[in-house]
Amino acid sequence: MKVTFNPTLPALLIALTLGGCSVLDQANAPANPAQPAAEIAPPAEPTVYGQFRQDTLLDLLTAEIAGQRNRFDIALDNYLKQARSTRDPGITERAVRVAEFLGNEEAANEMTALWVEIAPQDPEALRSAAIHLARANQHEQAMDMMQRALDLHGETHFDFLALAAAQTDPQTRNALLTSLKQMQERHPDNAQLVFARALLLQQADRPEEALALLESHPRSKEVAPIILLHSRLLAEQDTQRAESLLYDGLERFPDDIRLRLMLARLLVSDGNFKDARVQYQKLASDNPDDADLLLSLGLIDLELGNAEEAVVHLQHTLQLAPGNNTARYHLGSAYLAAGRSEDAMLTWQSIDSGNELLTSRVQIARLLLEQERITALQAQFQQDRDQHPQHGLTLFQIEIEALMGAHPELAMAQTNTALQAYPQDTSLLYSRAMLHAQLENLRGVEEDLGAIIEQEPNNAMALNALGYTLADHNVQLDRALALITRAADLAPDDPAIQDSLGWVHFRLGNLDRAEDLLRAAYEAYPDQEVAAHLGEVLWRQGSKREARKVWREALKLDPESTLIPSTRDRLEAE
Repeated sequence: MKVTFNPTLPALLIALTLGGCSVLDQANAPANPAQPAAEIAPPAEPTVYGQFRQDTLLDLLTAEIAGQRNRFDIALDNYLKQARSTRDPGITERAVRVAEFLGNEEAANEMTALWVEIAPQDPEALRSAAIHLARANQHEQAMDMMQRALDLHGETHFDFLALAAAQTDPQTRNALLTSLKQMQERHPDNAQLVFARALLLQQADRPEEALALLESHPRSKEVAPIILLHSRLLAEQDTQRAESLLYDGLERFPDDIRLRLMLARLLVSDGNFKDARVQYQKLASDNPDDADLLLSLGLIDLELGNAEEAVVHLQHTLQLAPGNNTARYHLGSAYLAAGRSEDAMLTWQSIDSGNELLTSRVQIARLLLEQERITALQAQFQQDRDQHPQHGLTLFQIEIEALMGAHPELAMAQTNTALQAYPQDTSLLYSRAMLHAQLENLRGVEEDLGAIIEQEPNNAMALNALGYTLADHNVQLDRALALITRAADLAPDDPAIQDSLGWVHFRLGNLDRAEDLLRAAYEAYPDQEVAAHLGEVLWRQGSKREARKVWREALKLDPESTLIPSTRDRLEAE
């Protein structure tokens, strides 16, 4: 809560001090009416004023001036002194607010207790006392204060009490739930009691009970925070019902940002980007300076293929938040989707910090590779390594990965360069091993994967890769089996390792064992390579029809696969 100081109050206090007396509205202070002028008729209901001594007024004046100069410590000291001295409810409330602003719970607790003592019928005093008692883990006393407020005024807020109990032990939380239930029995129509109970049940990891409680409460009595909690709980079970609840809530509370934002996010999670866009458009229109909402709207437009609209929203986001590299990264994607590749390139190149620095370089590498600008690609990454040496290794890896597919020789040369800068780095050794495999250099594969295993004997990925390479070349099969078995022991649920184990058993002639392993691997991970292996094992066993069925299903998942057609053609040609 922000404490604001009235700029006119010091002048008023000075005037009163110079006059030797003061008049501050004090409902509970003794009356001392001034003598009215003859020509002015007295009011029908005389206003009651309280009188303060000159030293009190000077302390209050000092407090106000100190507050205006951001010396809230001095302001608090003076308010505390005068609240204790005068027992004035207005001064005491002021002391509470300054203590809250400073986070001084000890002072806030003292002043709220005094405030309740002075003004026991004031609901704001009771509520403030309850808040600070709850923060001090004095939940029973806090509940007592809220019960008094409820009995006096019939309506009050209990959500803060539930939130304050979030970190309490189960016993305390259950006691609060019992108290709230008893209070609800006395006030069955109080929506805030229902809300507080539901919050506590949610915090106690009892969402079904929380949802049942809210479902039993008349929908017409739900206020926006209750609808929000209700929809959040409902979304765990039925997102469509949750969305319907939010739509109904927005009919009653069309200006509630939280309800609309919750609805927009649920629609996005359901993949309903079209309707989500309607909600984000409304939010952004009502909050034109909210960069996060504009970013969300731009991302949805990008998802919907509205590239030009996405560009507009993301540009606006950057006008509001120039340092938002997430928006800048996606603006590059929007430019690319709109066919503005040079704008995309310049936008990504302008990112020079944060997580988006590296992701933008992945996009730059892809774009330059598509444009066959290999020299520009290499120059870009050399420049980036010079400017961002802390990311040197990752930048090498991105560049190598980009070159590996179409330019393995260049990728190999760059990997060798990287290994000079980062000797024996296992990620670089693994990349070079894969390049050796691509270039059919079995000895190079063995050397680099062997170097990794020597450094990291329990590196399941390297063990599996070396074992599979040997099996695929149909050499050193016993060694291949031992390596892959070690990898399987380290990562028993990895389908890639199960595939390798099945393949080495196939090479060893253990067709039944190979089939079992490959079926399990394919069920867990229906990849084209696993499908090719399983189909070949089935083919060798004479189950050619089933083999063709496996290949057909795999091609539906990956129509661009070249491995399955080549395997099928090779076997059919035998």
